[in-house]
Amino acid sequence: MSLSPGAYRLLREVRKKLLHEPGVAKSRGGKVMAEIEAWCHEHDMVLGMRCSTRTLRFDRELLAQIEATLVASGLPSIDANLSGLTTAEQARHGNREEKGVRENPRDHRVLASLPAGSARPGIAATPRHVHDLDWRQIQLSAFDVLVQVENLDSFYGLAPDLPALTSWPRPLLLYRGDSHYGGGFGRLAQAWAGTLKPHVYFGDFDAAGIRNALSSGATDLLLPSITWLAERATPEHLPAEQQHYQSALHDYMARLPAGHPLTDYLAILLEQQRGLRQQWFDGQLVVVPLGAIRSDADSRDCHIHIPR
Repeated sequence: MSLSPGAYRLLREVRKKLLHEPGVAKSRGGKVMAEIEAWCHEHDMVLGMRCSTRTLRFDRELLAQIEATLVASGLPSIDANLSGLTTAEQARHGNREEKGVRENPRDHRVLASLPAGSARPGIAATPRHVHDLDWRQIQLSAFDVLVQVENLDSFYGLAPDLPALTSWPRPLLLYRGDSHYGGGFGRLAQAWAGTLKPHVYFGDFDAAGIRNALSSGATDLLLPSITWLAERATPEHLPAEQQHYQSALHDYMARLPAGHPLTDYLAILLEQQRGLRQQWFDGQLVVVPLGAIRSDADSRDCHIHIPR
């Protein structure tokens, strides 16, 4: 029998109070206290006069016995909080693995599309290689734009060079993520925001896609030209279940400055109720600012509020 995370939390709380008090009484009611008492009896600890009808009184001697027994049994010590640790880190605290509170192995992983390096025996040569990386190992200063790709098939099918990105010779192309990679990308995006460098969203032209771009902190969208998109956008690519996103986008559109290039795109989406999935994009792609328009003449930004 091993102790649950709840039991460990209670024992850590007791240990903290015992630094200033000779004893700490805890109600014997509840699942966690019943578990601790049963564990103590299983390991032949005599509780004796510490137990009353309603409470169990912890003292430094009892806690020392519990600690020594845990360590002798190959279990984490009282002070070892396994929450948020990897399995390997948990292993350093004993034999117990807490899957429910451990760090997920993919919590910091991202999928990156990078220029191909040297040829590898047995692997066909391609212009780009996809790498599963810990985002904390990526030197963000080495890149001048973050490109977030919404759909995995589009990510794998990225052309080696996108003409719309030629002004940024060192793009960091990442998959937006799903249940496997979403957490890692979110952490990287937060760190990238601190660099104040562009963040381009490349995904579906629909209500969810625009909302995802805004909520992720993207500064720009990568879309087909407005003329091309106006001819090919279709109601079939604007799912009815995304309708509840449109009210916020209407408000966002109303706050755009006059002549903002995103306005015409949102008119197709919100007024004409037409969209287009990323896999159907073709022709020349262009960069469309979301909330800031940079003037090359004076390098000043015109900011509007981006809802999160």
